Amino acid sequence: MSFLKKHKTKIFVLIFICFAFYSVSSVVTIEDEKEMASNETVTKKEETKKTTEKIKEEKVIVDVKGEVTTPGVYELLSTNTVMDAINMAGGLTKQSDTSNINLSKKLSDEMVIIVYSSSEIKEMKEAEEVICPPCNNACITEEDKTAELKDEEIETESTQTTGKININTATTEELQALSGIGETKAQAIVDYRTQNGKFETIEDLKNVSGIGDSTFEKIKENITV
Repeated sequence: MSFLKKHKTKIFVLIFICFAFYSVSSVVTIEDEKEMASNETVTKKEETKKTTEKIKEEKVIVDVKGEVTTPGVYELLSTNTVMDAINMAGGLTKQSDTSNINLSKKLSDEMVIIVYSSSEIKEMKEAEEVICPPCNNACITEEDKTAELKDEEIETESTQTTGKININTATTEELQALSGIGETKAQAIVDYRTQNGKFETIEDLKNVSGIGDSTFEKIKENITV
């Protein structure tokens, strides 16, 4: 008893230290478990995302015909577009007319892409024939036209609101209202978006032949996509 009385204070201090250490250890353990669970969740999400991306990026075989440099059968991914397939086939010829082709359409397996010449399109129009025959899977459908009209309406409203010229929908005359853009450059812009699809950002305009940094700097505040 004399020993307990003599060292009573030390014993209490020791017990308190042990209790405090145990409490802190428990908290750390719980936090570690939470962090591990969080990391595991993130890992599972990343794995699911990768799996989904792999499913989306399936290999497809497409047949590219008509006014392209090297017609033939090509292997691409389902995330690629008609324009990607045309580029793989060497690009468009000078006689090509893509007015009836949906260049941004995603590819599907065994898809047939036929690029007609300007003279063929003209003949079909004069004969009032179907410009989008069923055998050509890359043609613009009625659904595409409806969606395009809605997009144009939205873009027109945006242009009216912002006062900026939309480089994806503007005519050559409208483009010439921009500083430093004459008839030649305006036509080059229209030709570029016809062959490559819509501009994703205004900076993409610099990919057009004749549009350098200096010209872009002059007009960047007055354009939109």
